[in-house]
Amino acid sequence: MKKLFGAAMAAGLVSLAACNSSPREQAADNIEANAEAIADNLEEAADNASSDATEANLENAADSVRAAGENQAEDMRTHDADTNLKNGI
Repeated sequence: MKKLFGAAMAAGLVSLAACNSSPREQAADNIEANAEAIADNLEEAADNASSDATEANLENAADSVRAAGENQAEDMRTHDADTNLKNGI
């Protein structure tokens, strides 16, 4: 029961946080979440890799995906999507 309450509380907090976010911020958060999910899947595959080289390659790919997601999210937050200029200037 405590876990159910905790999950409900977390869902409520996430929904409240989303209410105060702009569409641009929500899109940036989605970009980061998607990149994180892909990176987690790559790291899981690395844990199951048959060789050290494959494991290292998958770990590097996960790091690259995570960094690209962070960069794209930051770009979304700081650049005007309509003009493609930083801060719309």
